[in-house]
Amino acid sequence: MRGVVRGSTWSGRLGGLVMAACLFGALPALALDGIVEKKIFEMPSYTTTGGGTIKNVRIGWESYGKLNEAKDNAILITHFFSGNSHAAGKYKAEDAAPGYWDSIIGPGKPLDTDKYFILSSDTLVNLSPKDPNVVTTGPASINPDTGKPYGMSFPIVTIQDFVAVQKALVDSLGIKTLQAVMGGSMGSLQAFEWGADHPGMVKRVIAAIGGPEADPFLIGWLNLWGAPIKLDPNWNNGDYYGKAEPKAGLTEALKLVTLHARHWKWADAAFGRKWAEEGKDPRAAMGNQYAIEAWLEKAAAGRAAVSDANHFLYLVKANQTFVTGNGASLEDGLAKIKAPVLLIPSADDLVFPPDRNMRPLKDRLEKQGNAVEYTESITSTLGHLDGVANIAKAGETIAQFLAK
Repeated sequence: MRGVVRGSTWSGRLGGLVMAACLFGALPALALDGIVEKKIFEMPSYTTTGGGTIKNVRIGWESYGKLNEAKDNAILITHFFSGNSHAAGKYKAEDAAPGYWDSIIGPGKPLDTDKYFILSSDTLVNLSPKDPNVVTTGPASINPDTGKPYGMSFPIVTIQDFVAVQKALVDSLGIKTLQAVMGGSMGSLQAFEWGADHPGMVKRVIAAIGGPEADPFLIGWLNLWGAPIKLDPNWNNGDYYGKAEPKAGLTEALKLVTLHARHWKWADAAFGRKWAEEGKDPRAAMGNQYAIEAWLEKAAAGRAAVSDANHFLYLVKANQTFVTGNGASLEDGLAKIKAPVLLIPSADDLVFPPDRNMRPLKDRLEKQGNAVEYTESITSTLGHLDGVANIAKAGETIAQFLAK
């Protein structure tokens, strides 16, 4: 697999963090100094783990800091389900907010750009192909063989495929060693896969708010996430490009993701049982809403405007099918990971509950001889989202782990 890197300066909509803010409603502070440039990596062709062929593959990526002469100071950031490569900094000085992990990326921060070259890429089938700050190949892309969007003829892709395309990007930069691969949520799945697929290349795995596989309960939840799209008649089995799109179904799907990624502690504090509109008691009419209902609708509708329904479904499938190593068993996949691992759960995570995921994983990795660190420093009221919005609470642990 060979690819080419192209540079391109993008303007317009804000990047991954503001998109996540529409969905999640949280923003970190302190922007990385300087303006971030969006770049494009291209591959003439890619063959998926399932044997499908994707032509003219393009993904966006960005970087912070400088690659040293030895090209051995790189850290790769892998993003979450609704995110993209905009992990830090701003595209324009007037942007309202920086990238989603800006609080830990920059000079003197845990991911110190005076020391490390940090790079981050959009995934295949990224949720937001309508966002001008996202570059991705997926169902909404034009199939060069037909001149029409792929739709559901796009090959099924896995987390391992995301990693393989990232590997081609890293290779194109001449990087043979990664000081760490770090990601949150779906990004942690990619970090585990990197550790399993490229044990001689990855020196450290840092995984936040995730797990080593999609367990049956999460598979069921992911099914619920995607269900409203398939029930929307405009989805039309994925054949809606150039026609009315399934915006209603996509919005309902994003409402599910939004609420699942939070916690009842947040809902109690932010809304309680307040009405959406003064004088409109929800008990008086079917159309009267509680404040949390109206907020979910607005947040999801804003996110749906830059998202694609088929891309959402392909991401659901990639997450459902995930097991570290993409093999017959989790045990086989975990055995391939040789690097030290830092696990960063969120105490009130409803998507990847620590008792079901990271705590048992810590024991498993230790039993097979891995050096493992585990921190429960991320505690707040945001549930799963804490791993994005409050990652700085684990900043000192991350810095110490990278220094070893």
